[in-house]
Amino acid sequence: MNYKQSIVGSAIAFIVATSCCWLPALVIGLGGASGLLAFANGLEQFSGVFMAIGFIALIYGGYLYNKRKSSNTDVEVQLVSTITCPKCEHQQEETMPTNACQYFYECSNCNEILKPKSGDCCVYCSYGTVACPPIQQNLNCC
Repeated sequence: MNYKQSIVGSAIAFIVATSCCWLPALVIGLGGASGLLAFANGLEQFSGVFMAIGFIALIYGGYLYNKRKSSNTDVEVQLVSTITCPKCEHQQEETMPTNACQYFYECSNCNEILKPKSGDCCVYCSYGTVACPPIQQNLNCC
C-alpha cells in the first residue's frame, strides 16, 4: 500500500466518522427525509470507532510517507544508461532526464523509434542498462 492510498483511506474514514454531524445537517438542508436522518443518528453510536479508525489511518499514512521520504534520500541515483536497440543491437550511452520520463527514443544507427515494453514506464527501463531515476528510488514512475 502506498502513501496515496493511505491518505485516501484516511480521508474516507474521516468523512464517515464525522457523518453523525454533517449528514443530518445535509439531509435537513435538502428538505428532510426522516429515514436518512434516523440512519445518521444511528451511526452516532459508532462515531468513536470511526474516529479511531480515521486516526489510526492518518498515523499509518504519515508513517508510510516519512518512511518513503527517508528511504529515497539514501539512494544514489545513476543518470547514465546504455540503451541497446532491439532491431540493430546498436548501443548508445545516454544521460537520463530527471524531470520527465522518456517514452520514445530514436536509434542513432537504424532510426528505429523505441517505445517502452508492456509494463515498463520508459525506454530506459525497457532497453537500458540502468532503470530510470524514479524506479531507482522506488517511486511511481511518471
